[in-house]
Amino acid sequence: MKNFLTAFAIIALLISCSKKESNPTANKTDSTKIIDSINAARTKINDSIRSKNHFKDFSGKHKFTHNLIKKSGFIDFKKIDGEADHYNVSGDIRSGKDYVHIQGFTAIVSDKHMNFTGSISESISENENGKIYIRQGTKTFMSKDGGKTSRLQDKVNGSGFVDYIDIHF
Repeated sequence: MKNFLTAFAIIALLISCSKKESNPTANKTDSTKIIDSINAARTKINDSIRSKNHFKDFSGKHKFTHNLIKKSGFIDFKKIDGEADHYNVSGDIRSGKDYVHIQGFTAIVSDKHMNFTGSISESISENENGKIYIRQGTKTFMSKDGGKTSRLQDKVNGSGFVDYIDIHF
């Protein structure tokens, strides 16, 4: 009888301790839908932030000058679709044999700073008889007059003299 009671107790214990299967798939589906809707809302917000300018719109042609060239030229800012404060830029200043050419990409990073990536080539007759000097890479233009003019901060040319290359808005 003792063995019978022990066996019965073990069987009863096993039956009462077995896990009952629950239905987790219903809860999983609901949480997945919630997460997907949150992600869709975040994506929409991020896309709207990414495509709106945070600073002034510079699209269009602007006056472009060099301190050693008497005439001024123009630089054209073309907004890159879907990108806030990013522009493709190109422009020239020409007077006789003297010239400055700019070609590249600009990102406006603050009210006073824009980062230009590309090349700025110049040939000025006063500098080593017009030897061509090319600035390449990322350069900063900075404004000190409230955004009316931005000046290239890499001012020393290949001849060791200071150039003032300005964009007027």
